[in-house]
Amino acid sequence: MRAAYLGGRSIAALIREHGVSRGAIRTAVVVLMPEHTAAGREDAPAPELPVTLDMPGRVAGFLRTAELESAERSVLDRGVTVRHGQGYTLRVSAVPAVHRQLLARCQPLDGAQGAPAYPAQRMARRAYENRVNALTSTAGP
Repeated sequence: MRAAYLGGRSIAALIREHGVSRGAIRTAVVVLMPEHTAAGREDAPAPELPVTLDMPGRVAGFLRTAELESAERSVLDRGVTVRHGQGYTLRVSAVPAVHRQLLARCQPLDGAQGAPAYPAQRMARRAYENRVNALTSTAGP
């Protein structure tokens, strides 16, 4: 049965040939060859899907002047600017890991590393931080 499955025989063909249920064939394939089935890859992490977040304009402006990796730079370049009164937000679509990287890069806005802290910049960074943290708290099982 294993050789037939590896040879490309369908589960339906194996059912007809051996006269057993679909569940029996699938169980046999999973037990005998876990590396060839999706069930055998349960330990592999699921790929992260892109998530769209609104990044405050002050954060986006700071990040545009910072040294970023190519993936982070392309995410910012693909962002859509949404005007709000005098300011704007940048609607950014990226996987949560990239959002976390961008958040880490804008730490100086909070007055870290001896840089002067301005209340509006701190507030903008914290707003983005709250949005990123909300992603990770809802992404759990």
